[in-house]
Amino acid sequence: MGLFKKSSKAYAILNLKCPTCHSEDLFETATFSFNKPFEMRERCPHCNQDFWPEPGYYYGSMFLSYIFTGFFCLGFVFFFHWGLGWSTEASFALLIAVCAVIFVYVFRVARSLWININFGYKPEKAKQA
Repeated sequence: MGLFKKSSKAYAILNLKCPTCHSEDLFETATFSFNKPFEMRERCPHCNQDFWPEPGYYYGSMFLSYIFTGFFCLGFVFFFHWGLGWSTEASFALLIAVCAVIFVYVFRVARSLWININFGYKPEKAKQA
């Protein structure tokens, strides 16, 4: 499965790993932890990659999150309302519940995607101790 091997972008983005070495996590806590869910590390402990290259760096990730969430919400409501015949109120109630559960993960994946767009994998950094 080449798409999700350690050296692929998809691996780093979906597993919230450092874009340079793919060894360490971008965030200090687990995804569904309510203890500091939005706190990101300053640097990678393995390769010393700076996760905050400049002030306002993650502003672009908000747009990615907005686009993903918008299309997800439209598809979700269309599926439950027209696909399964649920009422509009029930479809939106379920959507709100699902969005409340996945909000932190979407936030983190958007940041991971943004930093992975700007920084590439360096195998020599991944092998450093």
